[in-house]
Amino acid sequence: MTDELPSCCAPSRPVVGSSSPPPVPSERGQHEVEQVVLPGGEFVMGDSYGDGNQGDGETPLHQVRLTAFSIDATSVTNHDFARFVDATGYRTEAETFGYSAVFHLALQAEPNEVMGPAEGTPWWAGVRGADWRHPGGSRSDIDGLDDHPVVHVSWNDAVAYCRWAGRRLPTEAEWEFASRGGLEGVRYPWGDELIGDDGVWRCNIWQGEFPQRNDLDDGYLTTAPVRSFAPNAYGMWQTVGNVWEWCGDWFGPRYYKFSPDADPQGPSLGAARVIRGGSYLCHDSYCNRYRNAARSSNTPESSMGNAGFRTVALTRPN
Repeated sequence: MTDELPSCCAPSRPVVGSSSPPPVPSERGQHEVEQVVLPGGEFVMGDSYGDGNQGDGETPLHQVRLTAFSIDATSVTNHDFARFVDATGYRTEAETFGYSAVFHLALQAEPNEVMGPAEGTPWWAGVRGADWRHPGGSRSDIDGLDDHPVVHVSWNDAVAYCRWAGRRLPTEAEWEFASRGGLEGVRYPWGDELIGDDGVWRCNIWQGEFPQRNDLDDGYLTTAPVRSFAPNAYGMWQTVGNVWEWCGDWFGPRYYKFSPDADPQGPSLGAARVIRGGSYLCHDSYCNRYRNAARSSNTPESSMGNAGFRTVALTRPN
């Protein structure tokens, strides 16, 4: 594998001049997502098998100790995000910029709204009118998708939701600890094998020939409901596949070499924020980042049709 950004990750949004995050709502809302309370503890963080892209910095393996925390059992859904928008009038960065990144097979837009393919990744297009309510473009909507993860939200948008809800994004270490479900060193939340003994897929990723053909063996071209497949031993649903999830940390490919062993928070500065878990576009032929240890990143103002988020409580559980 190369050190380049994987094909399943949408390109960063080009921003001319300085970019200011959208204003954060002052209202405080009610977060309704089911919680998983984790007692914290120690685990080995990183890639145990050498599966990772060298440029992602999944090594060295290192022991991490975490304080107890409470995390969403699922990604934040369209229903959850709609409550936030309805209460505050918040406009996402995709709406403010006027476009977002859409995968070519998911396009539902007028021809003049498609701005053209992204350089180096022609299966991604900037689409005017694509946003969280219109994930494929202006001709799409989220009717019947209340229980699907919200997408086309930037890191800044996710933080705005968190502040309204009295929450925060998980640290990268918290995210990996939760995804592993208490299983030490395994590739996936359930173990090391991608497909079950019954031949059934255990997560929503790409099957077929990317990017031309998806065989839909798992049943989904794009997002699946957040409670699809089976949860891990902690009760966490779809931490790998379905959608990338924003974490609170700045991304640093060499961070693991000097990160603290207790509650690491990521580098103090950076250009991009961590995203975890892979998405419905990941495929082993080019991007196997649908693993517990896999890391990637994007700039905080970027949005795309395969990234969402889950949140963590501000206060520690008793």
